[in-house]
Amino acid sequence: MTINDNIAFNAQLLIRHRWRTTLLMLCVAMGVSAVVLLVSVGESARLYVAREFSMLGSNLLIILPGKKQTSGGGIPFYGTTTRDLTLQDAASIRQLSGVDSVAPVIAGTANASVGARSKNVMVLGSTLDFLKARQLSIAMGASLPDDAESVSRNVVLIGSNLAQELFAPHNPLGKMLTIDDYRFRVAGVLAIRGESLGLDMRDAVILPVKTSERLFNSFSLFRILISLNGLTDEKTVISDIYALIKKRHQGEEDITIVTQQSMMQAFNNIMVTLTTIVGLLGSVSLVVAGILIMNLSLISVQQRRTEIGLLKALGASQHVVLTLFISESIILVMLASAIGLGFTQVLLLLANYWWPTLSFSTPLWAYLSAVCVALLTAVLFSYLPAKQAASISPVEALRK
Repeated sequence: MTINDNIAFNAQLLIRHRWRTTLLMLCVAMGVSAVVLLVSVGESARLYVAREFSMLGSNLLIILPGKKQTSGGGIPFYGTTTRDLTLQDAASIRQLSGVDSVAPVIAGTANASVGARSKNVMVLGSTLDFLKARQLSIAMGASLPDDAESVSRNVVLIGSNLAQELFAPHNPLGKMLTIDDYRFRVAGVLAIRGESLGLDMRDAVILPVKTSERLFNSFSLFRILISLNGLTDEKTVISDIYALIKKRHQGEEDITIVTQQSMMQAFNNIMVTLTTIVGLLGSVSLVVAGILIMNLSLISVQQRRTEIGLLKALGASQHVVLTLFISESIILVMLASAIGLGFTQVLLLLANYWWPTLSFSTPLWAYLSAVCVALLTAVLFSYLPAKQAASISPVEALRK
């Protein structure tokens, strides 16, 4: 029996049993679509995080107060410390060779209000260098003053959403904003930036770092962001920073320096692992479809005993019968996979239209893996019914 004969024979069979064919194709198509969609979500999230990090520049260091105690590969957002980071530490780091800019950050939450309108917001105290490091721009008005690190001024920058919620329909520039009983003049409004690494700047307030010390009654820095010039050696600067802080902190090396590349690698490892896990979970649906294929194939063998007996009486070998049943499942799965992939592409196009920020994309290996898993499932779960059909005696089959 040639390949064309095999395809023609199975095509007639699939058409004749259209309800069974439709049910099996629906299950397989859903399984293939689930695998591709889940992998697409994970991969898109990984690429989104990579884009967010790339927007911070390529030579960024983050100094965290506290020494990381564990030796694992996690990101040390928190640590233990005996001495706080201060503006004086930031000023000393700025004098090191290879350092282009230093942005000290004091962070906290506070209640911002204008008249009867109020909202709990993230308040960041920093300098002009912070806006450069986070790729923030001013949509209207002025930026932070140049002396934000040395002089306490009651001026703030606010996010676009906050400007709309607290001041609409009026222009917020020059208006007064109350933050925890302190009054500030709105100097500028940030351009729409969206959420960046978990921090939504549309609802944030940025004020001079010296002013934030008074607002939060604290001289401790939350972070120090450092931008390096393009010609410097990153490892050398990191060593110099550790040595400087150890000297300033009475011999204690009580900080942790995180590089942009290490953070990207850590997040990338996490997202790859999650993508693999959700892809495997999606593959479970294909296993369920495979079980359904096996059950319906076993029923089909019983219903087609006369047909099988006639084929064997006409000279068909066990190998031919085995091939017929397995190829039936393969043809069905290939058609179902094509439908599932087409449906997935439509969903991804709609998702990109509704959520353009995430930019959903699917790697080629996800399509190939989904189809290969579906085909492997079809072969494995159709082999037992095919073997049973091939072992039927033609005399016994025709006698019935």
